[in-house]
Amino acid sequence: MNHQHPRVSLGRVLDDLGASFLELLEGDASHPGEIGGVVIHDPIDEPDLPPQALVLGIGLQDAGQIASLLARLGGQGAVGLVVRAPVVVDLRIAEAVKDSGVVLLGLTPGAGWTQLTTMLRTLFATREIGAAGPDSVGGLPYGDLFSLANAIASLLDAPVTIEDRSHRVLAFSGRQDEADNSRVETILGRQVPDAVSQVFVARGVFRELYRTNEPVVVDALPPSIDAESLPRVAVAVRAGDEVLGSIWVAVRSPLSEERMQSLRDSAKLVALHLFRLHAGADVERRMRADLLGAALDGGAGAQGALDRLGLVDQPMVVLALAVLQDHERTRIAGTDAGLALERQRISDSFAMHLGAVQPRSAVALLGDTTYALFPVSQDDHGEERAAATGCDFLRRLGDRTNAVIGVGSLARGIAELATARASADRVLRVLRAGNSRGQRVARLADVHVEALILELSDLAASRGEQPTGEIARLYAYDEKHNANLVDTLRAWLDAFGDVAAASAAVYIHPNTFRYRLRRLALVGGLDLDDPKTRFAAMLQLCILPSSSK
Repeated sequence: MNHQHPRVSLGRVLDDLGASFLELLEGDASHPGEIGGVVIHDPIDEPDLPPQALVLGIGLQDAGQIASLLARLGGQGAVGLVVRAPVVVDLRIAEAVKDSGVVLLGLTPGAGWTQLTTMLRTLFATREIGAAGPDSVGGLPYGDLFSLANAIASLLDAPVTIEDRSHRVLAFSGRQDEADNSRVETILGRQVPDAVSQVFVARGVFRELYRTNEPVVVDALPPSIDAESLPRVAVAVRAGDEVLGSIWVAVRSPLSEERMQSLRDSAKLVALHLFRLHAGADVERRMRADLLGAALDGGAGAQGALDRLGLVDQPMVVLALAVLQDHERTRIAGTDAGLALERQRISDSFAMHLGAVQPRSAVALLGDTTYALFPVSQDDHGEERAAATGCDFLRRLGDRTNAVIGVGSLARGIAELATARASADRVLRVLRAGNSRGQRVARLADVHVEALILELSDLAASRGEQPTGEIARLYAYDEKHNANLVDTLRAWLDAFGDVAAASAAVYIHPNTFRYRLRRLALVGGLDLDDPKTRFAAMLQLCILPSSSK
């Protein structure tokens, strides 16, 4: 038995992701050794590189900048630089590659940086999980899905994808150029396109796929979706009664019975690999969550937890991420299970993003919140850098997920970690409550007043406080006469006494608004010219519930 897990070398990356994602622009890709990590190049704050780093040069197009970066990366022991293709490799770049020994790769047009990093993480999963587990199955190391997809493609003489239960692409074989446009779109998007999924749902493909162990023949897509569409043969991948995913084969002619049997056997083999990956990932997540939780608590176990996370004596910022519940989406999904899966998916994506920016970051989902320890330098701009990184992550997510990130205070040691977590939680609560003026990422300095108001509201609620004095009289009048004096006062205070703006906010004529102001002053006994009276009114309206609740 071979207990060596496979190394993820630069050549391996090109073999598995080449054509669809990467192309060799310049240099020798047969560089020995394992890639030590994937890092995003930041020209303003260049990150520390692990040995044999693969650097993503997002936004780099100028030949001079590329040549200069290659020279610096060579001195730091990097193995490769990825830039967006097309790039003209001129003499400066060619000489820089030769002198530095850093290979230059191009990201294929149409492929996204997030898609690339996701695929790289899938490749590295073999190293992360296989290192702690046993040998191999079917002659291939556990979890090596790309090699497995290529092996199946060779048996079936057709391009193959391996997908999870949500129809996200986990791995794919070579020869995808022999497939059709919808297959290319699936790989580049790492997800079956919505239009294709809708056709499969309407045809009952998924229903048939998941209720049988037999391969399912899927007719070509309508020409309106893909004029060059090929038929598919798909088979579910199961572990007992649980569906782990599926294998999809793009075919130009029907598979022979011998190849159908090979596909059935392949499904059993893929099931063993996926089960191993799922189990290993779950163990790793639980271990990381335990360590991160112990570190954030700041108790006796914090020192040991930080030591195992590799973060001892390292200034860091605590980030807290939450996925906001979209009640409409939850209703359509039918259960809250989809929200739990979404939280884990976003947590994994967040870990991948932070790992690319700062390889020593530690991320874990604790309850319904994802926490991250984000190492920073000794300067005083750690919170700003962490906030910028969080903004970049949410921007890359786009509008698909409604998530927010609270940025805690800078912790310069173990004693400050619990305080840093508490500040991140305070910010996150404001963002969850929607009291942040549309911000999706914030520091405590950005929402300090809003956080204090929420905490005052908690204190008032715990004491059973209710509006008193002038505000109580207004609430009582509104309830008895079906009036809107409280809303009028709130709008006027929010607009700092600007009647035009306040009346527009509540959609009434300014003259009507002025009448209501005079009325509420009379009913409530309010002196609106007195600043203390205005402050007291604002405070009660902010932190106390109405007397009718």
